Amino acid sequence: MKIHTKPLRKASAKAQSAMEYLMTYGWAILIISVVLAALFQLGVFNPMTFAPKAPPGSCQVFRPNGPYTTSFINLEGVCSGELPQYVAQFNGQDYIYGSLTSYFGNNNPLTAVAWAYISPSGNGPIFGVTSCPPGGCWNMPFLSENSLTVFGWIWGVNSNNPISYNVPYAGWYMLAITYNTSGSGTEDFYVNGQLVGSASGQYGYTSGTTDYWTTYIGGDKPSGVNSYYNSLIANVQAYSTNLTSSQIQALYLEGIGGAPIDLQHLIAWWPLNGNANDYSGNGNNGQINNVNFVGNWYNGYTPP
Repeated sequence: MKIHTKPLRKASAKAQSAMEYLMTYGWAILIISVVLAALFQLGVFNPMTFAPKAPPGSCQVFRPNGPYTTSFINLEGVCSGELPQYVAQFNGQDYIYGSLTSYFGNNNPLTAVAWAYISPSGNGPIFGVTSCPPGGCWNMPFLSENSLTVFGWIWGVNSNNPISYNVPYAGWYMLAITYNTSGSGTEDFYVNGQLVGSASGQYGYTSGTTDYWTTYIGGDKPSGVNSYYNSLIANVQAYSTNLTSSQIQALYLEGIGGAPIDLQHLIAWWPLNGNANDYSGNGNNGQINNVNFVGNWYNGYTPP
């Protein structure tokens, strides 16, 4: 019986040609794949990379009659919710601090809002107040994180048992806490516009029993800091009222570059878009301690 070897020789030649191709171009393909993966990780192929970015100070509150006045106030500039050009990066050893002594020490209604990148390595206070009554100082982080678990608490309401919520994945989240003084006092904690927990009680101190109050972002006790945050923070807002659940939801839907929603009760607004200035028109500019502002921040951010 005659065996036809020509097809076998053709198949062998094709296999040899394929092997030669892989040997010649395989390393190049591997290198290209590694480079593409690296560029993807750096956000080069992220659609957020090409989205319009708002420069520092592009939106602010104008108060024609001066700080804390409410007549004829309005937003000025680019306030359409564009992504910020920068966010603040905290590395576990830095913070921003300032003073709002005229408000936070009087058991008043309040709302604190912040966007933060929550990650397995994230830990520490995001935004809060340090109170220093005679005899020592107390830290009151309204918003904080510990390894994918976020916390909302107010001193005196749930100091030893803060409201906690486990986020499902690493990424950007909007955290908000409100305090309503009616009745015995009510604290509500929100994540991405949704209520995740509540507590009842009264705020711990009044200004009459306190030497000074200091607000902080990313660290506590500015005079002798003992706790720091180590992730990204943006768009911190403070109000002299307890915003409603629908207002909190509306703030979230504005996205990370959203403007404040209740100008009448806005007491401070730190976008952290390249600086620690207060754009509420009330002049509560923050003092920076070794904080960096980064432009390539949008991995993990998906617009609401």
